[in-house]
Amino acid sequence: MNIAHWLRDAAQRWPQRPALFEGQRQVADYQAFAAQARARAVQLREQYGIAPGERVALLMKNSCSYLELLYAIWWSGAVAVPINSKLHALEAAWIAGNAGARLVYTDDGQVFASSALPSGCQELAAHAPSPQGPLADEQLPEPYPRQDSDLAWLFYTSGTTGRSKGVMLSHGNLIAMSLCYPLDVDAVAFEDAVVYAAPMSHGAGLYNFIHVRCGARHVVPASRGFQAAELFELAQQLGQVSLFAAPTMVKRMVDQARLQGYAGEGIKTIVYGGGPMYLADLAQALDTFGPRLVQIYGQGECPMTISALSRQAIADRGHADWAQIAASVGRAHACVEVRVVDAQGQPLAAGEPGQIVVRGPVVMQGYWDNPQATQEALVNGWLLTGDIGFFNQQGFLTLTDRCKDVIISGGSNIYPREVEEVLMQHPEVFEVCVVGEADAEWGESVVAFVALRSPDSLDAQALNQWFLARMASFKKPKKFVFCPELPKNSYGKILKTRLRQWLQEPSQPLINL
Repeated sequence: MNIAHWLRDAAQRWPQRPALFEGQRQVADYQAFAAQARARAVQLREQYGIAPGERVALLMKNSCSYLELLYAIWWSGAVAVPINSKLHALEAAWIAGNAGARLVYTDDGQVFASSALPSGCQELAAHAPSPQGPLADEQLPEPYPRQDSDLAWLFYTSGTTGRSKGVMLSHGNLIAMSLCYPLDVDAVAFEDAVVYAAPMSHGAGLYNFIHVRCGARHVVPASRGFQAAELFELAQQLGQVSLFAAPTMVKRMVDQARLQGYAGEGIKTIVYGGGPMYLADLAQALDTFGPRLVQIYGQGECPMTISALSRQAIADRGHADWAQIAASVGRAHACVEVRVVDAQGQPLAAGEPGQIVVRGPVVMQGYWDNPQATQEALVNGWLLTGDIGFFNQQGFLTLTDRCKDVIISGGSNIYPREVEEVLMQHPEVFEVCVVGEADAEWGESVVAFVALRSPDSLDAQALNQWFLARMASFKKPKKFVFCPELPKNSYGKILKTRLRQWLQEPSQPLINL
């Protein structure tokens, strides 16, 4: 089924229900939302000759037009290629070329030089007027027929460790992902307002589907991005606000909320994921916002749907095992089977760390035009996530690290996440990231990059003593690197590749212990 049928159905059921908002201002109800998507779909077919299965890219900041164009692409039977708007034009042009995109929508139609895009690819302004006047009934009255296995969304990975790959997500993948949301993450009602503060090209945009299906409101902040104070004002004015946020965004929300004395009024749910949420940060968020947090764990290859940790589990701080549960990523989603396996692919017992693998109807079709990478990632129907973790006896999954990030020092495995958790408990530490460095004696040694809340409020010796009082000495960092802030990609993920480069050509003073 073409997932654009969900928008058509919502328009038929609730034509006058509020749908699209720019800040606090409503710009379309569901009837107008669907009509605009259909008109743009006709334009794609009639004016630009886009055929079913062809790719159309979006290089735009968040906007209501973004949603209209997404549904227009699917309505016409084509494939959406959302590209993060923060990428350089040359990076975006590479993605458009790799995807074989016929069109690239940008905000103003003036991002690319005339020679930047590949032959056969045209740049269009997203906010240019769409066709006016009534459409004939025969002009795409319904979304073009698609099978569950047909490609819908070509998602390009963030590329923190190399050239990004195009993850092929089908209509069936997106439907299965969406139906898991009310089962495992949060119930959705038409009174809800999903706010797109994180990039719609990735996780935040993927949550549009279930909110369309339920006839909820879709809100793009006036800033078209993330500003904590603006988000709080929207929540108080609109009510029942939900959003997806990276852990770094949650930290900034906590800081801003404490600054202005805000306690979460109007916020229904903050779904966090996309990186580690350290226990100290989670406790501060709970103290600030109360039981409004839900965690999800997923990858582009299995979008948003490997596991989830419920708001009840997060908020139950009286539970004897709360610290272990809150540090986990919850239980497997309803639509997937999750295992932890050894190097031979055999399941491991509870408590034993190994690679996390997953299978189910949300797992990608493969990587676009990259059969070798597909063969390496999909083995006997299982997606090899590249993440290391373990289950406990109650079925809670805890991540320890990425396979490639495990530090082997003196023959012992050291998981950066556990070192980071201890360092993050220090009240003066704002952010931390741990990597391994080649060591002639030990094989690898532990290096901690640290951003402090206040400059010079802590030195390496004091932080080292803090650590040794809480964790085995063989896991302690051999070096500390104090930085004003840690480098991140456009999704808020810390760039370990950049940190490793700093070790080769240090731009910050290294403190050896």
